Amino acid sequence: MSSTEEALVLWNLFKQGDWNAYTVLYDQHFTLLNNYGYKFTKNVNTIEDAIQDLFISLWTNRQSLGNPISVKNYLYKSLRNSLLRKVQIQSRFVEFLDDSAAPFEISFDQKIIVGEEEKELQTKITFSLAKLPPRQQEIIFLRFYEDFDYQEIADIMDINVSSAYKLLYKALHSMEAALKS
Repeated sequence: MSSTEEALVLWNLFKQGDWNAYTVLYDQHFTLLNNYGYKFTKNVNTIEDAIQDLFISLWTNRQSLGNPISVKNYLYKSLRNSLLRKVQIQSRFVEFLDDSAAPFEISFDQKIIVGEEEKELQTKITFSLAKLPPRQQEIIFLRFYEDFDYQEIADIMDINVSSAYKLLYKALHSMEAALKS
């Protein structure tokens, strides 16, 4: 059974009120959602609150939830919407970190690279990624670090599939130009 099929089985059990399935879904996705939330804000409390709110809402409304094609995609999109609302509310009261100054960062385990040439290339890639606009950084993260397909990315980012292709192309083209210079 693939991880997608397993997640859908857990989803259906959770919808039927199975607390163990709910906690397994939470445990399997918390770290991934936390890492994704960090792309929108560096405030760990806001991210964790949004994740908690998401899962409370899921449990409360479980009987009226549909069956998503991908549970991971559904959770990412839900968290993204929740975080954007929270950040917007917080920005009314506190000066929020400028998105252009908060580039997507490569996680620690992905930074461990063997060899000096690979370390140099990684530094160049990180530098060129940091120069990209936030939406381009987000699409690269979703496509290459989270392995979402274009349809899932379009759904998460609330754009159409052709826009997802174009946005990723522009991001890769910009990175390529930065790496060549």
